[in-house]
Amino acid sequence: MTRRSFVLGSASFAAAAMLSTTRLTGAAAEATPKLPSYPFALGVASGDPAPSSVVIWTRLAPKPLEPGGGMPAAPVVVWWEVANDEQFKSVVRSGTTFATPHWGHSVHIEVEGLRPDRWYWYRFRAAGEVSPTGRTRTLPPAGATPDRLRFAFASCQHYETGLFTAYEHLAREDLDLVVHLGDYIYEGAAQAGRVRRHNSTEIKTLDEYRARYALYRLDPALQKAHAHAPWILTWDDHEVANNYAGDIPERAVPREEFLLRRAAAYQAYFEMMPLRRSAQPKGPDMLLYRRLAFGRLASFHVLDTRQYRTDQPQGDGRKPWSDVLLDPKGTLLGEQQRQWLYSGLERSPAGWNILAQQVMMAPVDRTPGPETGFSMDQWPGYEFERRATLRHFAERKIKNPVVLTGDIHSNWANELVTDVNRPDSPSTGVEFVGTSITSGGDGIDQPKGTADLQAENPFVKYHNTERGYVRCEVTPGRWTADYRTLPYVTRPGAPITTRASFVVESGRPQLHRA
Repeated sequence: MTRRSFVLGSASFAAAAMLSTTRLTGAAAEATPKLPSYPFALGVASGDPAPSSVVIWTRLAPKPLEPGGGMPAAPVVVWWEVANDEQFKSVVRSGTTFATPHWGHSVHIEVEGLRPDRWYWYRFRAAGEVSPTGRTRTLPPAGATPDRLRFAFASCQHYETGLFTAYEHLAREDLDLVVHLGDYIYEGAAQAGRVRRHNSTEIKTLDEYRARYALYRLDPALQKAHAHAPWILTWDDHEVANNYAGDIPERAVPREEFLLRRAAAYQAYFEMMPLRRSAQPKGPDMLLYRRLAFGRLASFHVLDTRQYRTDQPQGDGRKPWSDVLLDPKGTLLGEQQRQWLYSGLERSPAGWNILAQQVMMAPVDRTPGPETGFSMDQWPGYEFERRATLRHFAERKIKNPVVLTGDIHSNWANELVTDVNRPDSPSTGVEFVGTSITSGGDGIDQPKGTADLQAENPFVKYHNTERGYVRCEVTPGRWTADYRTLPYVTRPGAPITTRASFVVESGRPQLHRA
């Protein structure tokens, strides 16, 4: 398929999306199809909040795992309402919309005209049925400096390797937001002998991606977490294919074939997430990097380190690895996103600048001695850009940069030092790496070799491989990160504990045990 074909094809999707936000009147608003079963089996969600608006989401799917979701090949009317209270006695916004087959009968409502910095409740109705109720909130006004922000971040939820028990605990936390850093689904084929099983072979088509998302979203714990608070989301690789880089798959397939797969994956991702219309994919392209401000307290710079990156560096024996990694053409962000990030950091009025992104920034050498101990899929594989970003933190005096990371199924607390070869090198920021929800199965509290790893990498202040998430509390003067972990995910009922806590004082980018 040519690039022109992708663009032309995306036009019909855009038209369908415009239709889906049309307000209904008259006979069209009264049409109610007969559906085979409850249409809200996938629950509800909200996301991308702003001071006066938020996105609320659902998808009609009475048979979620079947092609088409059990829905008719026609638009279906959906009613929605937002209230000040859980009983919906004080409804503040309401309306109707179309759920269209073009977008898998998903519904994305950008609710406008809300009051800043307050909680709301929302629900949907369709075909005579009422959805579960979700809770969401708006952000503080742009000029406000809130006393506190509480959020949790998570990533890597392989359905087959464990239960989503962590989300049961997360849904009981006192949180303003949830941040998800990618690997929301895994694309691989079902495998025997695991805790649960995927519902197909490796997914590549739009219907297959839709069904895989549906399998994950049928999980009650994940539904509770989505209904608990608004989410800010970005992706990593497994939403498409393992370790893909831009338009380059890990396994050798024709570029055009991979772009078809990427287009299907991106559309399914948009359909299933509470994202704004600005993120609507156009064929194999989707604008996901964006910025959300919690008043003047904190700014989330949400990154996409997959769509624009160059291929992971490959050594050929002719150049030393240091030259390969310092190639200025190597990039995780792409030039446009990098300039957007740098200029946004410079202009940010926030007390804390949060990079919500996917792969580890600290150059942890896991095999002491050789340069090839670094992962080529992470920031150290793109060392020129990594160093440039840290220089930008320092030279532009970016206020309190904090990097949030997922991807590697383990917990880390890292100081981002300017020169890893000098133990006394100053730190320009900190990085909190969160473990997986399930990926990797049961973990352990103190992995073997951690002491040696920290001796080789003194900027690493903590390492753990249990499952869970990281809970953060941010105030004008201090950031506290709690590593919330579970001892097992391969059977139900795991308790949760705060395994470690770290504090960062404003203006001092060092990690201290709480």
